[in-house]
Amino acid sequence: MILRQIQELIGGIYDVRLAHDVYDFLVTDRGQLPAAARASGTDEQLLIGAGDADEVGVSLYLDPALLERLKHTDPIEALNGGNLADYWTALEGVSHFVYFAWNAGHDKPVSLLELELQAEIDKYVASYWLLRKQLPRRFPAELIPLLFERTRIDPALAAGRVELYRNASRYAEKFCRRLERALRADHQGSEREVLAELRRFYRLTDVRKRAHIERNGERSL
Repeated sequence: MILRQIQELIGGIYDVRLAHDVYDFLVTDRGQLPAAARASGTDEQLLIGAGDADEVGVSLYLDPALLERLKHTDPIEALNGGNLADYWTALEGVSHFVYFAWNAGHDKPVSLLELELQAEIDKYVASYWLLRKQLPRRFPAELIPLLFERTRIDPALAAGRVELYRNASRYAEKFCRRLERALRADHQGSEREVLAELRRFYRLTDVRKRAHIERNGERSL
């Protein structure tokens, strides 16, 4: 199933394993969402709330029509222009879920900026690995322009957080451009070096992530 496959893809890239399956937390009925979440109209939302005692309640909402489209044009089999937007929406939701759950399991707090930054990076990285598997002789040079140059933030959907999303995209673009320079390097082991960098980065705190990007943006891996 597509969401589990995305969870496994992200988990394999970052070497993180969860005891939880994303489908156990999936909500597809907008009517079950809190009023504020229903009003947003977005196709993807990670909902976090206080549970019993010290527990935290987590739900991932994804629009059922989006999931139905992905079922008929499976990006895991063939990622293309027709299913890329839906794939990125689903991937963003799974990225939020995996990152929050993994950090919660290590008693680490997570900021909204951190969630959005990691999701933007995950869109690039997971798409890169998927396309390289599907088309091993072709470098997916279109990913950076599509993700960071042609994408626009919808203020209506951003719910007053336009600046936060812009900052997340700016940091992610800087980091992903550095990854792309390394991935284009014509030597064996470049993907291995990128994986090592990604796994180190994933485990940094919010502040250290941004400091790492600012400090190393123009350096090679």
